[in-house]
Amino acid sequence: MANNSGTRIGFIGLGIMGRPMVRNLIAAGFPVTVWNRSRHGIDACVGEGATEAASPCALAEHSDIIITIVGDSPDVEEVALGPNGIIEGAHAGLVHVDMTTQSPEVTRRIAASLAEAGIEMLDAPVSGGEQGAVNATLSIMAGGKEDVFERCRPAFEAMGKTLVYCGPSGSGQVVKLCNQVAVSVTNLAVCEAITLCQRSGVDPRRMLEAVGAGAGASWQLANLGPKMLEGDFRAGFKAEHQLKDLGHALDTAYAGGAALPATTIAHELFARLKDDGLGGEGTQALFKVIQAMSKAQP
Repeated sequence: MANNSGTRIGFIGLGIMGRPMVRNLIAAGFPVTVWNRSRHGIDACVGEGATEAASPCALAEHSDIIITIVGDSPDVEEVALGPNGIIEGAHAGLVHVDMTTQSPEVTRRIAASLAEAGIEMLDAPVSGGEQGAVNATLSIMAGGKEDVFERCRPAFEAMGKTLVYCGPSGSGQVVKLCNQVAVSVTNLAVCEAITLCQRSGVDPRRMLEAVGAGAGASWQLANLGPKMLEGDFRAGFKAEHQLKDLGHALDTAYAGGAALPATTIAHELFARLKDDGLGGEGTQALFKVIQAMSKAQP
């Protein structure tokens, strides 16, 4: 294992993704300092060997690389640029790696503000969900300066398996939104396929087996399809988070003149799911919306 003890990592956002990512960084030999808005995440990470900081500013003062994975664009702006934020702890060589899925436009704006203070920024959102975070097999897609990406590579290697430099600032976020488009539209297709199969009087489990061995195979078919049939709607990735990401995708599409008709439909259906009070369930709960829209069995 490489000697990573000379690179100090600060980590903000100790939720379902952040905690196992911190654990993997510590296992790789990085000294890690953490900050979070709630105590539970801090206590869990300190128990794993991390050190607690009093604020994002204090974290920045004692870190070489700060990683954030928080809720959405306003949360990133607050910890990066707000009172006692990362920018107030600026020092030579500091890098802010934001792994939140957020607006590419806001990412570029934050990066410009940090650059004025001498802080480099990478947008490096991830795909792979909680299991990928636990197993250190995340796909990491990064935007920013390529030499900064290479400088952070050892930290990325501690958390992920597929590391892709995507281009200038905001590029990582754009690629992540493309991921969310592909994931959500495929999820919707699986919901429709199962519903069609059920309403046509055919065993959907046989359908999953047959389609999963052919050109219709997908991660969503193999992993979410069985959960839909079993009525398992526990969240690996929450529907309300998918709704947020699709909103960013549609905003980005509008700004660039891209037509996303299928994504627009998926966004509307996820919004309906949230309106029904089911935003905290897994994205496979989209199946409930399609079922509710379908005609009752004769």
